[in-house]
Amino acid sequence: MKYALLVFIGGGLGSLFRYAFEKIFKIFSTVYPINTFIVNIIGCILVGFLIGYSLKSNTTNENQNLLLITGFCGGFTTFSAFAAENYMFLKSGDYMYFFSYVIASIFLGIVGVLAGILISKQL
Repeated sequence: MKYALLVFIGGGLGSLFRYAFEKIFKIFSTVYPINTFIVNIIGCILVGFLIGYSLKSNTTNENQNLLLITGFCGGFTTFSAFAAENYMFLKSGDYMYFFSYVIASIFLGIVGVLAGILISKQL
């Protein structure tokens, strides 16, 4: 229960930061979704830093990782989790998993959005 609470708190804070970022920098939003792009890149940098720091220092524990990496970064942007998972595939040499996961996630994600729109139009 404690772990779920840490992810919940971190995810809520991450989502709140994403919302605030979108509101503050709305002026920069044009046809290209630059705000989402920037949030995704910041999230990837942050999750990479947190993973690297955790591996290097051995001072972080599971609670901190759940709060910050899984919770906050996951709430801020799920793209950071996607990028971290792909890093793990590359690091372990699982190139087939890497390519299939990237291609399938992007393609099926877009197809899923289109399917959801079509389903909602039928209701």
